[in-house]
Amino acid sequence: MKLAAAEINLSALRHNLRRIKALAPRAKVMAVLKANAYGHGLVTIAQHLQDADAFAVARIDEALALRAGGLTKPIVLLEGFFNANDIPILLANNFQTVIHNEYQLNALESAKLDAPIATWLKVDTGMHRLGIEPEQLDSFYNRLKSSENVKPQVNLMTHFSCADDVENSKTKVQLNKFTQLVDNKNESLCLANSAGIIGWPESHNDWVRPGLMLYGVSPMQEQVGAHHGLQPVMRLTTRVIAIRSLPANEPVGYGGRWQSKHATQLAIVAMGYGDGYPRHAKNGTPVMIRNQRFGIVGSVSMDMITVDIGDNKAGISVGDEVEMWGPNLPVEEVAAYADTIPYELLCNVTPRVSYEYEDKNQA
Repeated sequence: MKLAAAEINLSALRHNLRRIKALAPRAKVMAVLKANAYGHGLVTIAQHLQDADAFAVARIDEALALRAGGLTKPIVLLEGFFNANDIPILLANNFQTVIHNEYQLNALESAKLDAPIATWLKVDTGMHRLGIEPEQLDSFYNRLKSSENVKPQVNLMTHFSCADDVENSKTKVQLNKFTQLVDNKNESLCLANSAGIIGWPESHNDWVRPGLMLYGVSPMQEQVGAHHGLQPVMRLTTRVIAIRSLPANEPVGYGGRWQSKHATQLAIVAMGYGDGYPRHAKNGTPVMIRNQRFGIVGSVSMDMITVDIGDNKAGISVGDEVEMWGPNLPVEEVAAYADTIPYELLCNVTPRVSYEYEDKNQA
C-alpha cells in the first residue's frame, strides 16, 4: 500500500505559467526554481516550463543540475557566485550572474575569460539583504559596462520586502526609488516577484520572476492560490493505518497535549515530521478523508498523526487516502495552523515521500 506521496500535477504548473503571462503580458518570465523548485523537483519542473524565457536559481549547484538535466534556457544565479574560481564555470555553462557586492565586481573584472558573461546588477532599495547601496549604482554600472568580461547589456534588478501586503506603502517607496535610480539607463529591468506580479502591476517592467505562484500558491497575505486563478501543483497524500476507539477524558500522543472531552474514534495517519509535515501544527489542523474535513489532535510525531473522526459516520477505514494539502485543502491554510508560511511546508517535504508526476486537468 502506497503511503506518503507528493502528486505533482504538471498541467497545473503550465496553467499557472499561462496565468502569470496573462497578468504580466508584456514581460518576459524568469521562472524561479530554487530550493528544488520549491520542493517540487528541480529538473522535472524545469522540463515542463518550456514557455518560460529563463530560469532562476539561488546557487551554482542548482544551475549545474539543470544543465545536466538537458535544460538549455538562460539560467540566472540570484545570489551570484561566491568564489572567483566559479567564474569560469559560469562562462562554460552560459550562466548569468547577479552582482550585488564589491567582491563579485572585483573578481569579475579581474578574471581571465575568453568571452563575456551576462550580468544582473542588484540594487538594495529597502529589503536590506542583498544588493549594492543606491549611491553605488552609477559606479558599479559604469565599471560593468566598461569591462571586457561583461556583456554590453547590464540588466538591473531589485527585490521587494512587503509586496505581499497591498496596504503597505513600502513597495511603492521601493518602486519609486528604483525608477529614479535607473531613469537614465536603457537596460532591462526586473522588480516583480510573485507578489509584485499580482499586487503591483506597475512593477512588471521587462522581466518578472515568479516563484511561489508558479506552484499554485498565493504570495499575498490571507489569500489562497484560487483567488488569483492559480491551481495547486502539489497534492500531499498518505493513508490511514489504524482506527482506534478512545474513551472520554483520555490524552493522545506525546505529552498528552490533547484530551478527549467525550468518547470518540481516531484515525492514525502515516505522516509526520519525518515526511516534512510541520511538527507544530495545532490541534484542529484540517486533513481531508473521504471528501470531508477532520482535525488532527495531539502532537505530530515523526511518522504518525492522529485525527479525530468522531463517531466515524463517514465510514473511514484502514487504507483510506488522506489529503494533507492540495486542491481540496490549500497549503496556505495548513501553514496558518502551523504558524508558518507555505514556502516552508513545500520546501520541507523529505525524500521519504514518493514523488509522482502526472498530467491531469483541474477544474
